[in-house]
Amino acid sequence: MDYKITLPFTEEDMQKIKPMDVLYLTGTIYTARDAAHKRMYEYILNELGQKEPAGTDGPASSAIISEAEKNRILDLLPFDLRGAVIYYLGPTPAKPGQVIGSAGPTTSGRMDRYTPLLLDFGLRGMIGKGRRSEAVEQSIYKNNAIYMGATGGAGALLSKCIKSSEVIAYEDLGTEAVRKLYVEDFPVTVLIK
Repeated sequence: MDYKITLPFTEEDMQKIKPMDVLYLTGTIYTARDAAHKRMYEYILNELGQKEPAGTDGPASSAIISEAEKNRILDLLPFDLRGAVIYYLGPTPAKPGQVIGSAGPTTSGRMDRYTPLLLDFGLRGMIGKGRRSEAVEQSIYKNNAIYMGATGGAGALLSKCIKSSEVIAYEDLGTEAVRKLYVEDFPVTVLIK
């Protein structure tokens, strides 16, 4: 099925959406790639007083913490993860008159070590390309989240759906800085739900 979705996702949206559905997203999404994920992940672990176990793909499990403590940590991140959608994107520089340069997805697996913790902290959706690890798949199911694919190689076309772009955090990371995007009818395919 095809659905036009106004973000953030509602519970009704989440109930009707199935794998292989095509969604046309309108609303706010955020960009973040490996370096930004690593910073957010390490910040959360530091605030929880945890260290990542050596030789693992992330913490064994998210700490059991109070909602008040979770909210305190979330309020200190560059954007509110609760209900957010992250697009794994490092855009090319915008040409004069453009909002953003080419905006194609990057390989999602590079974020897998960080994703379960971010999902536990309220991340609702991810857009990228490629397979996800078993740990990420299980975390998506556990957190009633969604992984969507954008068409690789179509960055110039996808950029036409992006109506505004603003760097909101980690400007020192250049193209990997966190951006807040407003998109209209941004096409994605549901891969894991």
